[in-house]
Amino acid sequence: MTGHLPPPRRAESARRAPRSERTRWAIVVAFAIAMAWVEAASVFYIRALVDRIEPYQADPLPMNGALGRVELWREAATLVMIATLGLLAGGTWRRRAGYAALAFGTWDIAYYVCLRLISGWPRTLLDWDILFLLPLPWWGPVLAPVSIALVMILWGTLATQLDDGASDSRWAWALGAVGIVVALAVFMIDACRALPEGRDAVLRALPTTFNWPLFWVALLLMASPVLDRLRHPRP
Repeated sequence: MTGHLPPPRRAESARRAPRSERTRWAIVVAFAIAMAWVEAASVFYIRALVDRIEPYQADPLPMNGALGRVELWREAATLVMIATLGLLAGGTWRRRAGYAALAFGTWDIAYYVCLRLISGWPRTLLDWDILFLLPLPWWGPVLAPVSIALVMILWGTLATQLDDGASDSRWAWALGAVGIVVALAVFMIDACRALPEGRDAVLRALPTTFNWPLFWVALLLMASPVLDRLRHPRP
């Protein structure tokens, strides 16, 4: 007895491994879609409560006191849930990050689909939305976060289904990090401009234009790890 699997069983085990990762991929996607419905329902309740189904209007964030604090903690809890899902689904750190990215991207797109089904908003992909509140309000047309979500889904799929143990290019990740910083600046530029006038001014700030050229540059930079993987496939 050598302690090794006989060749037929070893081959059978190898055939089962990809199926296992495909199953995990499907479970993570299903969880993210269900989570998106819960998120959309919560946002609908909050926006109906403050009469802001469409967020782009005067005084877009009338959430002082307990309601504002609850909303901030809800957003933080959402990130914890997505990170936890990635940790539970992946067997390596690369796959854990990949499943977290897959969950985030799927959740983000499904959230807008569910919110449209629940409330009729957004009407188009160019409708303005408050994307996030931490550390400052993020503003952008719905198309912007959806585009980022598609990149996250693609990278998450590559990282979880084609993980061969090889490390990605450091330059690709450096460019991706720069893209994230640039995108954050595009989303929060209006809040940053209002920051010297105080918290109330930040909450009432409404953007008038979106810097699409700079955003597309940021998106291309964020897609660098995906492009690097597609350009240099590893066996």
